[in-house]
Amino acid sequence: MESADRWVLEESVAGDIDRLMRWFPDAPSLNLWGGPRFRYPFTRHSFAEDMLWGRIASFSLRNADNEFAAFGQLYERLGCINLARLIANPTMRGQGVGKRLVAMLMQTGRPMFACSKYSLFVYRENAPAYACYQSMGFKTTEYPADEPMADVCYYLTRPVENLEDRNAP
Repeated sequence: MESADRWVLEESVAGDIDRLMRWFPDAPSLNLWGGPRFRYPFTRHSFAEDMLWGRIASFSLRNADNEFAAFGQLYERLGCINLARLIANPTMRGQGVGKRLVAMLMQTGRPMFACSKYSLFVYRENAPAYACYQSMGFKTTEYPADEPMADVCYYLTRPVENLEDRNAP
């Protein structure tokens, strides 16, 4: 998928794993993105295994200069199109890359899954991400029963309709 200003969201390729690994200099940064099941220190093999590479849809966002700007994954969870492991390139944060990633992932996920809502989980301590998702129409929703980490995460959802009107990058 390409936007009018030449940003491209495409299926991730194996080389993206190497670039993505560089964005996590320590265990806390990795945990904030991938959760407590991610191993640290990691190897390329353990990183790919922990991110479920090849098992769920993975996408890379590239800017007009073809720079790797962001990463995210999509899969169906709890009857929703779930956006997972969302991250903007640390050198590009604060420039709207996260919003662009989320908007383009939602557009991509809409035809992939027959669901009426999008969902995501975010650590309560990740205030910038939480604010980004709220600004895009996501609302904090009752935490799903039997899902882990209810004490440290928010669960957010938003309807699928009106995506183009609200979130044009």
